[in-house]
Amino acid sequence: MVQLTGRDEAMIDWLGVVRMVDMEGIRYALGGFSGAGSPVSLRKAQQWVARMRETGLIDSARPTFRDGSIVWATHAATGKAAPHLFRQTTRHEVAVAGVSARYICHGWTWHRDREPGSKIEHMTDGVAVRGDELELVEVELTPKVLGRYMQIFNNHTSRLEREGVGRVVYFSDATTERAVRRIADQRVHHTNRHKIVTLATFDVRGKWIGDDTRMWVNGSPVDPTATSVPAELDGLTGGMSR
Repeated sequence: MVQLTGRDEAMIDWLGVVRMVDMEGIRYALGGFSGAGSPVSLRKAQQWVARMRETGLIDSARPTFRDGSIVWATHAATGKAAPHLFRQTTRHEVAVAGVSARYICHGWTWHRDREPGSKIEHMTDGVAVRGDELELVEVELTPKVLGRYMQIFNNHTSRLEREGVGRVVYFSDATTERAVRRIADQRVHHTNRHKIVTLATFDVRGKWIGDDTRMWVNGSPVDPTATSVPAELDGLTGGMSR
């Protein structure tokens, strides 16, 4: 019988939130829940998956459209059915989990956003919390229509001003990042514009290509091409798309 550690339980609880994740995300989440603050090796991640599969609490598969395996918590662990790996939303869900894992690795906790109470409200892809810091997180791999962005940015602005939200951070591919940034420049008042961060961290397939050593400073995602560059990134501003 496999004995579960506190880290095992935290991982399974997290998988119940994000639903499915690739092995890269497993590496980062394991590093975060162990307190190491850096991802574990792929071999250790694979060993953890193999051990947890023996418990029946997680399962994994390698779809033909992916470079590697996708991992999820089973019905025995969460009471939820196994995810459908061939849905159109799979790319997005795995990308969200990858971002979530990086937040966790840097000392944040990850939560689902609240359900919208009306049509004008917007549910983000996740909420990251660290101490009294709170960030709304969006993974945007496909641009939306302008009218929808106007509603979303109005909702972001309201939450920035009224709910103690520190920032809204968008993780996108390069093309979508440019589109989101352009609309934010046009539609968000300058008093809040700096609190909406857009980062090109994915390729068009939803694979993470961001450079963590340049993007994450003191555990926070930053834009290394911003006007005010943190000292830790001085001289290293050429590695991220903007």
